Amino acid sequence: MTSSTRPHQPAGAATDLAPKPGPGDPAAADSAGTLDSAGTIDEEAVGFDPDSSGGRRLPEGHADARVAVAPDAFAPPGADRADGLDPDPAPAGGARRAAAGGARRAAAGGADGAGGQPGPAPGGTRAGRHPALALAVRSWRQLTSMRTALVLLFLLALAAVPGSLLPQRNINPMRVDQYLSKHQTLGPLLDKLSGFDVFAAPWFAAIYLLLFISLIGCLSSRIRWHARALFTAPPKAPARPGRLPGGSAWTSPLAPADATAAARAALRRRRFRASVARAGTRRPDGSADHSVAAEKGYLRETGNLVFHVALVGLLAAVGFGSWFGYQGTTLVVTGDSMANTIISYDQFSGGKLVDTAKLRPFSLTLNRFAAAYEPNGEPSDFRADVTYSPDLDAPTRQATIRVNHPLVLGNAKIYLIGHGYAPHFVLRDARGRTVWQGNVPCTPRDGMFTSTCTVKIPDTGLAPLGVRKEPQQLAFSGVFTPTTHLDPTQGYVSTFPAARAPGLTITGFVGNLHLDEGVPQNVYTVDTRDMRQLTLTGPAGAARNAQVLAVNNPRQRTLTGLPGGLSLEADSVAEFATFQVKSDPFKREALIFAVLIIVGLIASLRVHRRRLWVRASPAPGGGSVVEIGGLSRSHGDGFVVELGQLTTLVREATGPTGGRDPAPSAGSPGSPGSPESAGPAAPSGAVAPPDTSAAPGTGAAAPGTTESRGTAAGGAASNASEREH
Repeated sequence: MTSSTRPHQPAGAATDLAPKPGPGDPAAADSAGTLDSAGTIDEEAVGFDPDSSGGRRLPEGHADARVAVAPDAFAPPGADRADGLDPDPAPAGGARRAAAGGARRAAAGGADGAGGQPGPAPGGTRAGRHPALALAVRSWRQLTSMRTALVLLFLLALAAVPGSLLPQRNINPMRVDQYLSKHQTLGPLLDKLSGFDVFAAPWFAAIYLLLFISLIGCLSSRIRWHARALFTAPPKAPARPGRLPGGSAWTSPLAPADATAAARAALRRRRFRASVARAGTRRPDGSADHSVAAEKGYLRETGNLVFHVALVGLLAAVGFGSWFGYQGTTLVVTGDSMANTIISYDQFSGGKLVDTAKLRPFSLTLNRFAAAYEPNGEPSDFRADVTYSPDLDAPTRQATIRVNHPLVLGNAKIYLIGHGYAPHFVLRDARGRTVWQGNVPCTPRDGMFTSTCTVKIPDTGLAPLGVRKEPQQLAFSGVFTPTTHLDPTQGYVSTFPAARAPGLTITGFVGNLHLDEGVPQNVYTVDTRDMRQLTLTGPAGAARNAQVLAVNNPRQRTLTGLPGGLSLEADSVAEFATFQVKSDPFKREALIFAVLIIVGLIASLRVHRRRLWVRASPAPGGGSVVEIGGLSRSHGDGFVVELGQLTTLVREATGPTGGRDPAPSAGSPGSPGSPESAGPAAPSGAVAPPDTSAAPGTGAAAPGTTESRGTAAGGAASNASEREH
């Protein structure tokens, strides 16, 4: 079996063009169906995804290469053309090619151009279409274009900027009020523009919804096209696939039908989706069509679609999660409980579609909080032992909540996010009766848990003063130190975070706290504008502005000298834990879509789409002439290597043994050193190759020889094709 291979030539290589095939070459009669005079590929025959114009302009340098192997170079002079083109030579070649291009454009005109029906109107609308309907169609196409989707995505990111620069009502309403009071001109204007509710603003929702509609509309058409392509046979083979960049041709002793069957089996072993032209299919010259069309790499487009669909799903999951989700923080002192109701939370933020009256009715009790520390004071472990009930009638259960190990209750998770100390205070009257008592959480301010404490007692039992009946309410402000140590320069400080020697430095005030006026206050600060400071009697002496209490020492933990004979005692210290309850009903879906985004992106980047065609034509003396060629949409350099490997595979499959060429022995025809190796003589019992004579000075060889058929223009065309695809 002799062969002729056209390698992938670099641009600028000086090689001769392939000769015009003779009148006996049956493959030349329909070669004009692949190329036209402008260097345009007939996409229906060889390319990917034809556009509405019926052909696609090749990149720079590609058209010249195609003209070098244009249909006139391949068509045998005087051959009958089944496509109705004039077979006259060059003077009428331009008109002939123009007629072919016009015929293809007329065939691509669609249903409106057939049967004498009017085609599309100049304005892009069909004749007779109502202007309103035409406007709606144009608007829909513009909205579902990828360019519009990118613009909307940019606008969405731009619209989210004010939400990070301005305080938001659903997160911190007090900061919003402070901003409005400080900016009395700009604040109300921003409030009217929903600047403090950005993510719930109508204009933000409009951008979000338009982006969804654009992406879904764009993807729906792409999914339909891709699904149709998955169940459609590969495009038919071009007239001369060996003329494509990197293509080659050789002779085979197998009949054309057997050669194409062997080629199909070989390509399917390489996981190509291959199909043979149906029996009875005829080429334009009337001969039987023996060809194989194969393709591979549809997973690339599938991955691309999975990526975009998952992106839409992720955006939807995030959007629905923000609408139906909520989160809140609550501080629970050891021994106390909390329920999943809005009044139990210190801070609560919920989505627009959250019904706070229908929250999951679970409850939780903090039994014990334990913290472990290293000798240098660094924390090593925190744990909160709780008893909880997942529903109203459900039995109670035990659980331990640690950092990054939340308690999961349906769509809600309970996280441990902080802890601290809450000294227990008791206010007694002159007779020793308890007037008020409770644990007061203190706010930690350093790593050794030095904390600030604020005690507010509105109901003291003291009579109001003056004509306006100003109430006499008590307030105390102090600093709590878990392990108290007296520093000569800093005073009382904490040297370890555990409560080994708890102490409290405290001052007192009496007056109106304004707690009954309906104005929210910070529970960790004291408004002293209508209050006077008290002088206290305690462990540090009498009539002092501040006292230091030793909580573990019963003789040094009581304050006296308060109005009305009242006394205040700090008799114990409890620990508190801060929990965050977060409900995100679409968090699992968001994770799934995020994983699909990564999978689809990897598939779209790693998989390469390519198409391959094999055509077998009867040889003059028997057997067949086999041609192979292919195109790749991406990764052109890698496809050149792969095409060479596939060519070798198909050549071996169509060889004399049906799988491999027999190894030539010394002196055998075609072996090095044999007299036959100098000429194209056929081996004994094999089909004689076609005539190898060539016109003097042309340097060309007919198919079936061992001469290279690559050209400099073909190399340039291949490089340009790789850049394009």
